[in-house]
Amino acid sequence: MEEIILYGLAFFVIAFLYASVGHGGASGYLALMAIFNFSAGVIKPTALILNLLVSCLAFISFYRAKHFKSSMLWPLVITSIPLAYLGSIVPISESFYKKLLAIVLLIAVARILFLSKASNQKPAPKWYWLSIAGAFIGLVSGMIGMGGGILLSPLLLLMGWSTQQQTAALSAIFIFLNSAAGMVGQIQKGFQLDQSIYVIILFVLIGGWLGAYIGAKKLKADQLKFILASVLIVAATKLFFVN
Repeated sequence: MEEIILYGLAFFVIAFLYASVGHGGASGYLALMAIFNFSAGVIKPTALILNLLVSCLAFISFYRAKHFKSSMLWPLVITSIPLAYLGSIVPISESFYKKLLAIVLLIAVARILFLSKASNQKPAPKWYWLSIAGAFIGLVSGMIGMGGGILLSPLLLLMGWSTQQQTAALSAIFIFLNSAAGMVGQIQKGFQLDQSIYVIILFVLIGGWLGAYIGAKKLKADQLKFILASVLIVAATKLFFVN
């Protein structure tokens, strides 16, 4: 029981941090499950379920705070949703999955440490550029078991297409829709969940709600971002070098 509570607290921290910037937290959950030695068959569906819950809470908070920019959403999701589904059913080896996941986690570290603020604002790109970006992010996200916000947010911020708050709102709904598409693929394939999932869900819901509320109110958790980055680095290292 103590071990399950420890799991829950760790997931609470991840959900809080990610929700505060409009993310569902899949890359963090994937990192924790790699560290805690969850089986490969459990990791992807568990991350998607938790992602759906937290991204929904995050979107509601940022939407209520009037940060949602809907005009950029549809070109992204029109290609990302079908490709997220496709990626979720593509058979890949466990070795390739771990290496791909490690690369994505390192991208998450870069996003956390170096892209916390938006660049100078620029006009939104043509719809077809957004659709191409959405297709790539959706495919990779479906293969790994996440919503894609950790890839979308750096792109939006680096290009200056949206403010940090707008990026958070857009990423949250983008993550939710892609996670739902990925979850459909997992349901069709069949999956198993760890016995501690219900306790973890409880902690994640509380952490996600608090993080989303604080993030939408423009309160930051910068003092914790280095801890989160360290977790992701440890997990990525383990995935690269440990069988």
